[in-house]
Formats: sequence, C-alpha cells, structure tokens
Amino acid sequence: MDVDRAQGVSSISLSNRVTGCLLGGACGDALGWPIEFKKLPEIVRIYGPEGVSRFDQTRQGQVTDDTQMTLFTVEGLIRAHIRGSLKGICHPPGVVHHAYLRWLETQEPGSYRRALGQEPDGWLITERRLWAQRAPGNTCLAALRSNRTFGAASENDSKGCGTVMRSAPFGFLAQRREDMTSMFEIAVESARTTHGHPSGYYAAGAFAWIISLIVQGLPLQDAVQQTIRMLHEHDGSQEVWTRLEQALQVAEEPSWQELLPRLGQGWVAEEALAIAVMCTLAAETPRDAILAAVNHDGDSDSTGSIAGNIIGAMYGIEALPQDWVGRVELRDVIETLAEEFTAMLEGRVDPEKLWDRYPGW
Repeated sequence: MDVDRAQGVSSISLSNRVTGCLLGGACGDALGWPIEFKKLPEIVRIYGPEGVSRFDQTRQGQVTDDTQMTLFTVEGLIRAHIRGSLKGICHPPGVVHHAYLRWLETQEPGSYRRALGQEPDGWLITERRLWAQRAPGNTCLAALRSNRTFGAASENDSKGCGTVMRSAPFGFLAQRREDMTSMFEIAVESARTTHGHPSGYYAAGAFAWIISLIVQGLPLQDAVQQTIRMLHEHDGSQEVWTRLEQALQVAEEPSWQELLPRLGQGWVAEEALAIAVMCTLAAETPRDAILAAVNHDGDSDSTGSIAGNIIGAMYGIEALPQDWVGRVELRDVIETLAEEFTAMLEGRVDPEKLWDRYPGW
C-alpha cells in the first residue's frame, strides 16, 4: 500500500494509532455488517459493480459484536492494569474474561446476575447503545454462558473468527520487543476463554503480534513475516502461519482480488486474519483495502474490522476515510476508551481515581 510515506509513519503518536485502530475496526465492521451473509453476486446486484463503498443507508454506520467485544477487551485491559497497580497481583486474561461476561449481559440481560449474583459495574456497561444485538457469534455466547471461571479455557473445539476480531487491543500492550512474549500469552489465553481450537487462539495471538510490530514501526509485510517465524515455535499454529504465507503470496499477484477466495471466507480465525492482511498489503489506499476486505463471499464485518484495525494502527486516524469516521456508531465511546487506554499505556493514570470507572476485577 502506497500511503504518503512523507508523513513519517514512525512519528505517528501512540494516541493516534490507538484511536485509529479502534475507529478503523469500527468502520470496517459497519461497512461489512449489512452484507455479512451475502454472496458477492448479490452484493454487486444490490450495491453496484464496485460492491459496498459507503455505509448502508438503512443501517447508518451500525457496528456489531466485533466492535462491541473489542471495546470490552479495552475495558478489561484497563481494569487489569488498575487491579495490578492497586492490588499487586493480577491475571489479565481473567479480568478480560470478566469483561466479556459484561458484554454477554448486553446480549442476554440477566446473565451476569445469574452467574455472579450481582449487577455489573463500571461505566462501559451503562452505555445502552452497546446493548444492540447484531448477530453475535454463537460460539462466544455459548462459551461465556457455560464458562464462568475467570480466565478458564473453553472446552469447545471452535476456531471461529470471534477470537481474532476482538484482539487488536492486546497488541498495544507491547511497545518493546522484550514485552511481546507476555503480550502474546495474554492474547492467546484470552482467546481460549471462548474458543478451544489452536487455530482460533493462535490467530488472536498472531494478530496482536502484528499490531505490536507495526506500532513499533515495522512495515506490514515485515511484521507478517516475523509473525510467521514466531508462530513456527508454537505447536498447533500451522494453519495460521500457512494462511499468512498464502496471504503474502496472493498480495503479490496482479489479480489479487479475484484470488481472495483462495484464503477462504473468513468464518474461521486464520482465514479472517489472512484476508484482512492480504487486502491491506495489496490495495493501493486504506479505503480500497477496507472495501476489498468486506466485498467478498464471507464474514464481511469481521474481515473488514480486522483490516480497519491494521490500517488505523499503522497510519492513524488521518488515513481513514473521514466520511466513514464521522458517521460510525459509538464514535464518542470509542474515542473516550482510546484516550483512557492510551493514558494507561503511557503511565498517565491515577489508579485510585479510576477505580469507580474501571473497577479492578
């Protein structure tokens, strides 16, 4: 992708990258949501030869569980930091899992009280727009219903893309190489709370690894190549690194859009990640990358969301089409979380003052 390199990608602030990542994911999610279950010929028939190119008029920038769960991931990471700072001990995947139980409450009201005997706390759960039900993933719902022990691994064998589409925030936990192993483990363990197949949880860890490397200033292709090498060290990750290798190969082809089906449809984690990576590498502009990631036969909102996360983390808010950013649902919530997450990452928060807003458990 030939984005104006004169802007100096390495000079983009952490705040810009965090906000861009979350807003980019939301924009891709909103673009793909109306066509998630449609085949490409139907998409072309409804929207024209180029497919979807703007928010659907009937849905007006609405986001789905992809963005909802990503925001609860951010909230969980902030609450884990608060707990670690004030209590001296914390298991971040357990705190993030607790955040996902609050998301479950938005989809199945009453589930939290049945599980924990009390009402959920913190500010994010009070945002009623997050309670919209937009075809949430069945695996996430079923796993969260049955697995009530914070941080415990799910017993299913699913590798659905519900792991990877919510995992971009983990990548910001490691802004130095020496922190990346811990970050990867947190992302993988958090993915395992809902999905038990190695391809599901290693795809989430790989996505976080890619985000971390591009935030550190690496070009996407180098970040993907390094991620592939890292995955070779983990038994059970072969499907993930094989798809990423295919993504690199397809991105080099002149007819890459026609070859996208080689990577799958995105319903499973390794395919969703590979499609988003390939489109971001091959497309000429950020807009083109996100549109390519949604206009195909498959899980359009998830692949669009992942591509948007990558674009925003690499190039910041300014690279995102402003006509999308200005209309995407929950923009104010996203920007608030991004600001507070960045403050946490930069060590600018007072844990005691934030406890009521982000209770550390």
